[in-house]
Order: sequence, then structure tokens, then C-alpha cells
Amino acid sequence: MNSRERVKAALSHVEPDRVPFDFGATPVSGISAGALARLRPALGLPYKPVKVHEPFQVLGDVEEDVIERVGGDVIGLWTPKTFMGYKNENWKPWELMDGTKVLVGEGFAVDRADDGGWVLYPQGDRTAPPSARMPNNGIYFDAIVRQEKYDEDNMDGRGDWKDQVSVLRDDELLFYENNAKELFDNTDLAIIGNYMFLSIGDAAQIPGPGTKITPGVRKADEWYMAHLLHPGYIHDIYSFQLETAMKNLPLYKEAVGDRIEAVLVSGTDFGTQRGLFISPDMFREFYKPYYKKINDWIHENTNWKTFYHCCGSVVDLLDDFVDMGVDILNPVQCSAAKMDPVMLKDKYGDKLVFWGGGVDVQKTFPFGTPEEVYEETTARLTLFSKGGGLVFGCIHNIQANVPTENIVAFIDAIRDFNA
Repeated sequence: MNSRERVKAALSHVEPDRVPFDFGATPVSGISAGALARLRPALGLPYKPVKVHEPFQVLGDVEEDVIERVGGDVIGLWTPKTFMGYKNENWKPWELMDGTKVLVGEGFAVDRADDGGWVLYPQGDRTAPPSARMPNNGIYFDAIVRQEKYDEDNMDGRGDWKDQVSVLRDDELLFYENNAKELFDNTDLAIIGNYMFLSIGDAAQIPGPGTKITPGVRKADEWYMAHLLHPGYIHDIYSFQLETAMKNLPLYKEAVGDRIEAVLVSGTDFGTQRGLFISPDMFREFYKPYYKKINDWIHENTNWKTFYHCCGSVVDLLDDFVDMGVDILNPVQCSAAKMDPVMLKDKYGDKLVFWGGGVDVQKTFPFGTPEEVYEETTARLTLFSKGGGLVFGCIHNIQANVPTENIVAFIDAIRDFNA
């Protein structure tokens, strides 16, 4: 099998010739730019400054020479704009906190903060208030909440989110069409579309780091409370997002066709380390109906699989995920409460494709030995690969503090398992 055939088989719950591997194809299965810069020479690849193609998490662009060297099978169809609202074009030099030289898009605009860190401006506009902050010695940005006072008696969800939700423009559709054709015609890699159609309630998007003004509720705690205090406001926003997504789906489909194997529908986290952010009943009221409409359209009109990123302990929602048409679960955080890998495979292995499920990025990867990384990676591969239904990868992004030798051990374990 080639990579595309291998991923197709896995997504259909057919055991392929070897386990397909995703190394950096999505914004939730990526690698820190600093870690990627150190990895290149360890893989025997020539020096090349890493491009920070996702500035909020400071993720590096995993180029095709890296994908080939590690044995990767997936490549991402990225969006024309970054999470911070500017385009990845006209690259310029920048330095990470540790001195690593990287490249960033022309619209990447930062200033030093009082603590020696950085503040980042939305859409590269320094006339707007900064929307993200990296602390001194930090490795990624955190959103700056810019919530202003709002009138609880006159809340307007659609108006508050009009700058964050829009119908795809012709230039954006042309970008998707050209890039999908380029990747499909010139590689045999499986392509995943990274346009998040309906990341409703995503804690990363609520503060609006890529927009210049952020009216309405923007603080995470107030957002969750608004589900009870102002349910009409939350439904108004989610309905607006759904209506826009339903307009964008046929446009995106016309642009990319069946060249992609899966599409990243949502990156909203519903789980914490120990349980859910909200009750299952609230999920069924505020989220499930909207997601089901998106998934139904995709399944009725395309060959794509629906990819959902959801961190934490989400086992109490997995039956709902299956019922609403989720095909792929990422990152499969086995370190969270009740997310036992054996149980997950036994109960949901024929219903959900696990995308991730690899070495624990909270403990083993940053703090374990290469031998421990190799052993844990092999164990997860052995468990999750049976019968297909696995696209392997780390449990979320590889952070900047992961030792290079541990990343190499992770890659070696996959290669040896697939030999």
C-alpha cells in the first residue's frame, strides 16, 4: 500500500499493511518549532530554518522531507490564514525564547512585554490591543481576554461574533483548490483538511485572538456560566456558526473534492483531566444537535471522515459522539480519568477511529527515558492497531521541552513495529 491507501484502509477499520502515522498534519498533532528545529539534524537532514506556521501554539511546518524520513503517511491541507488572522507569506526571521532561529509570516507582529516575554497582535495590527501573550521563557502564546462590559438585557450573539464567522471568499476557495490539487497530484500522502467547520465553544476561540475587537462574553468562566444564565445567547452564536458552516461546506467540497480523506470539524475540548467541563445533558442540548447536522451533511455529500479533537476525560460523551456521526477521535488522551486504552479499544474500536493514542505527552515524552518512550509507544501500537481503525501519533502536539532523543525513540519504535 502507499500512504493514501494505508490511511483509507485504517479509516474504514481495515487492518492495513502497516500502521499509518501522522507527524504534524494537523494543529492538534503537530510539533513545536523548537523541537522540530532540533529534530532535523538528529534525522540526518540538512539545516533549514523551521517555519512557524501556527503562531498561537508556535508549531513548526513539518515539510515533506521530514514526513518521508520519519515514515509519515498524512499531510495537512492548511487554511490560508493563521489562528492569529494573518497569512503565512513573505517569511521573515524571528527567534524563539531559547534563541532558535525560525521564520514567521510577514503579519506576525510582536512586542516585548514587561516580564521579558512577548505580546502578539491580531492580524499583525499594532493599533489593536494585543491578543496573546508568551511569558518570559514560555514556549507558546496564551490568549489575552479583552472582554468589555456588556448589557445582559440586550445580548447579541450574532453581532458579537460577526468578525469571527464568515462565508468563504473566492480567493480562499482558490487557495484550497490549488493546494489540494498540488498535494494530491504530487504526493501519495493522505490529505486531511484543517478547516474547522464548527468548533463551537472552543476555549481557544472564545477570547478571539485573531480578531481586533471582541464584544460580548469572552471570559471562559463566564462563557460556561452563560449556558445557564443566558442560554439564548449561546444558542444564537452556535446557530450563526452552524448556518455559516452549512454555506461553507458545499463551497469547500467544490474546491477540494474527494482529494481529502478526512476533515477536522471541531477542536473543542469537553474534557478535563478528571471529567467533563459540562454535563452530558448540557452537551446534548447545546452541542450535539449542531454537530449532528454538520456530520450528516458530510456523510451524505462526501467521502470524507469527520475528525474531532477533544482532550481529557470524554468517555462519558463517546456514545453521543458515535450517535452524532463522529468518525475519528483525537487525541485519545489515555492519561485522563476513565480513558483506559484497553476499554477504549474493546468498546469503541469498531465505532471510532483513534487518531493519536501514542506516547503520553504529559509525562513519558518530556520526562521519561528513551527506553520508556520506546516501550510505551510499542505497547500502544500493539493494542490500538488490531483490526485497523488507527492513525497513530502522539497524544496532542509535541512540546518544545521534549528531548530530541525521546522523539527519535518514538519514531524508531513506530518504524520497528511496522518493519
